[in-house]
Amino acid sequence: MNKGFVVGITGGSGSGKTFFLKCFLNHFSADEVCLVSQDDYYHPVGEMTQEENKQYNFDLPATINSEQFVKDIHKLLKGETVYKKEYTFNNPDAVPKTLEIKPAPIIIVEGLFILHFKEIAELLDLKLFIDTEEHIALERRLKRDLYERGYSHEDVTYKWINHVAPAYHEFLVPYKSDCHKIITNNTHLADDIITVTKDISDELRAKVLEAKPRTM
Repeated sequence: MNKGFVVGITGGSGSGKTFFLKCFLNHFSADEVCLVSQDDYYHPVGEMTQEENKQYNFDLPATINSEQFVKDIHKLLKGETVYKKEYTFNNPDAVPKTLEIKPAPIIIVEGLFILHFKEIAELLDLKLFIDTEEHIALERRLKRDLYERGYSHEDVTYKWINHVAPAYHEFLVPYKSDCHKIITNNTHLADDIITVTKDISDELRAKVLEAKPRTM
């Protein structure tokens, strides 16, 4: 069995990882690439009041079931399918889906702490860091949490100052220089990200997919 090629994608909250991933995945067919996301490995916390949710710090490595995260990546590398319940961001009205993640030649691992988790970082063949100026990232976070998740401006600002920004500087910035590519994403121009993802996907296609020997 040929080992899958593992691509790690990280960046702070509001860096544009979600849009980057969407563009990146569009360059591949479903059988060429699979995605495993750190967001689906939060430890369950149960129901919370609004104030408890505000105080709880989700931006710490300890909130992630890193052991299961690592096990599932190894399963994909061994050619096994992973079944994982979707994380619904503590939304009591959301019904979580069961995710079926099938192994593929290219395995994308994404999340805030993938470089901080040593066992995961050691599995990454290509490390990508999405870099954004902090004031731009905060604007994007405000837009997402105010309009898409229904949080108040006060709650978003509190979390940014007390949780998000400190975590970014402690658990992401120290590993930025270890990455193979740093992608600056300060604009709101989709064409810029589409171009970058196409260039990287072309490199991967030549390196992994076209170079992969065919087996029966």
